[in-house]
Amino acid sequence: MQIGFVGLGPMGEPMAMRLLEAGHSLRVYNRTTSRADTLAQKGAARATTPREAAADSEVVFSMLANDSVVEPMALGPEGIANGLRDGTVHVSCSTISPTLSRKLESVHRDRGQLYAAATVLGRPPAAKAGELFIMLAGSDAARARIAEPIGQLGSRVFELGSDPGRSNLVKLALNFMIFSTLEQMGEMFALCDKGGVAPAELYEIMTGSFFNAPVHKNYGRIMVEQSYDPPGAAVPLALKDTMLLLGAADELAVPTPIASLLRERFLAMIANGQDKLDFAAIAKRARTDAGLERR
Repeated sequence: MQIGFVGLGPMGEPMAMRLLEAGHSLRVYNRTTSRADTLAQKGAARATTPREAAADSEVVFSMLANDSVVEPMALGPEGIANGLRDGTVHVSCSTISPTLSRKLESVHRDRGQLYAAATVLGRPPAAKAGELFIMLAGSDAARARIAEPIGQLGSRVFELGSDPGRSNLVKLALNFMIFSTLEQMGEMFALCDKGGVAPAELYEIMTGSFFNAPVHKNYGRIMVEQSYDPPGAAVPLALKDTMLLLGAADELAVPTPIASLLRERFLAMIANGQDKLDFAAIAKRARTDAGLERR
């Protein structure tokens, strides 16, 4: 299959590589052109614009940072929509607002194109291994056209119907659950550390008993080792996702008080120069509040 891929960040690059290694022909685009070097060495073609990445492609994936980047990359003069042919598919894997996702679907539909949202759960190693969890929403025609490459990216695909905004809403909800779990772990690592129980000891007990889900094991290990740099996803992305969740909650009149606390945590991290760290460094805020960082 001829596939375009727009956005080669920490998640996009291994996802694109996975598709290339599965035998698809890829044309890739990234604003920082060096991000495409490894893929080009493996046989991917370079595009100079998202429009060029979409030209002659049966499917174009995008994995971009936020609404303000996705909209011009998709709908601008040199965007994906101006390169896609009738009946071809734009698949957005980006964590964006449900409102923008629905706008993208509408614009593509008016142009005779197809659109699907395929948001993902998993860090870069899972993307590299094709073990992402994928929340897929779009028309029956769009989902049928992309079934093969989507299956090569993830270990399980959750079907969410025809409204692409549902995929983005679920992704924001699940990210919030990750962030709030990290806040809990950060507070308890700080509490036990100050009481004489090392984070590694708590981690062993925690993951060897009730708290042994991937979110506890993977992020807990990052916290214990304090391996926040380089990040899998940096703090500003976590703040962006939290703000999108709060916006969706406002629109639906659903109180989310813990999300407001997380917003303050991530803002404090950015204000204190921690914006380049992995968002699991939220544990550092709990340690600072407990006086542990000053030891």
